[in-house]
Amino acid sequence: MKNYDTLSEAINDLQGKGYTYDFNLKPECLECPSLKIEIRPEDFKVDKTYRFEGMSSTDDNSILYAISSKDGIKGLLVDAYGVYAENISEAMRKKLR
Repeated sequence: MKNYDTLSEAINDLQGKGYTYDFNLKPECLECPSLKIEIRPEDFKVDKTYRFEGMSSTDDNSILYAISSKDGIKGLLVDAYGVYAENISEAMRKKLR
């Protein structure tokens, strides 16, 4: 797995590798606003996970997920606080561990 120094570097590189859609985390699924779809936990997999820690504060931590769906949609989810800080279903929590 490639290591990135910054979140923006990782996003740019992964977008070049086909992870072109942006996902939003919802309690029961991932939302892709540009395609106007929702993807349930059983319909996607996390290909790679990258963790970034803020230099000045632990509040600046973020996690980047490279995700692909069963339908071939590839995109990125940025979670600024970590999956445990979100109000999400157990199925989503397990999927994003």
